[in-house]
Amino acid sequence: MSTHAPGRPSYAAVLRLPHARRTFASALTARLSYGTVSLAVMLSVIRSTGSYAVSGAVLALFGATVFLMPLRAALIDRYGARRALLPMAVLYGALLCVLAALTWRPGAPPAAIGAAAALAGACAPPLGPTMRAVWAGLAPDPGTLARAYSLDGVAEELLYVSGPALVGVLLGFAPPASGILLSALLIIGGTCVFVTSPALPGPRPGRPEKGRGMLGGLPAPVAVATGAGLALSGVELLVLAFVTEHAYDRALVPWVLGALSAGSAVGGLVNGAVQWRAPARVRLCGFAVALGLVIAVAGLAPGLWTLAGAIGIAGAFIAPTLTTAYLVADETAPEGARTQAGAWVNTGVNAGSSVGAMVTGLLIGRVPLGVCFLLAGAAAVLPAVAAYRRRRVRVVAG
Repeated sequence: MSTHAPGRPSYAAVLRLPHARRTFASALTARLSYGTVSLAVMLSVIRSTGSYAVSGAVLALFGATVFLMPLRAALIDRYGARRALLPMAVLYGALLCVLAALTWRPGAPPAAIGAAAALAGACAPPLGPTMRAVWAGLAPDPGTLARAYSLDGVAEELLYVSGPALVGVLLGFAPPASGILLSALLIIGGTCVFVTSPALPGPRPGRPEKGRGMLGGLPAPVAVATGAGLALSGVELLVLAFVTEHAYDRALVPWVLGALSAGSAVGGLVNGAVQWRAPARVRLCGFAVALGLVIAVAGLAPGLWTLAGAIGIAGAFIAPTLTTAYLVADETAPEGARTQAGAWVNTGVNAGSSVGAMVTGLLIGRVPLGVCFLLAGAAAVLPAVAAYRRRRVRVVAG
């Protein structure tokens, strides 16, 4: 249940917070690197080795180090973003340059390419969690923080839409490896400006307060975020399978997936514009259940445009689910571990996406497509229901 509050801060008011515009703009510039790098690496490796299998393996190595993100975030919390973030960004950018050099022309050894990709992925700076920790320090109240997180989530969604388009433009006059160099330039340049912002918190040495362990309340938002990642990665493959099974032109797939992104952007903006009465933990479960149910029902679509509509509706719950997961993680985390808390949620989403794509790929063709949609939806619903039931048990016990 919700109500529009007259005094609710606007998105413009969020950007008028001290140092917010400069800090947010530089963070987005650096984070755009993550929107450009995957496509650039994939195309560069294919051009260099002539092998789709090698390209897939390199991307897997590049992304597998997502499990190190909480560790990198812990360094941010311990030593401060100014001291820890810039060395990560510079090393990551340098390794991307090595990867670009290796793939600039055909003939590079796949082992060398894979090693450079794995090392680069291991150094990728946790810019998203760091920016969300900055928002938590800037926002004067929970309402402003919720709106700031919504703005951040929508902007991040747009980066992952505009990043591949930017690489596409670059390919018109340069080899694919130039996209990797662009990614390095964005991450280093954006981070250099970002770390000079007065809004960045300093080092926060020491352990969390007794009774407020780092993982105390994190399982719920991490589990729900992981389930959302599982469901969403499955949807991308399922849309392609639907188009193939119904003999539509595969060129329509990006338009259907575009509805997912558009729905997420709209849902994120609406979520931030509404003052919710329900606690964040209850909203988190509700958004995730709605996301899963719509995905499950989408498998019953009789045609492509009906599917696109259902996918667009599902998208409207993506940004609210993830934004609220970050809010719950921030509420749960000790003061000195906010970056780590956000990183755990981010890791859950990425890990779920990796596993979901693999599992969905194995299921397609072996079970009916409608059942695949149902299972993808269940991946989002079940963790949310379990988290809600666990919360109710705690409330009753308390």
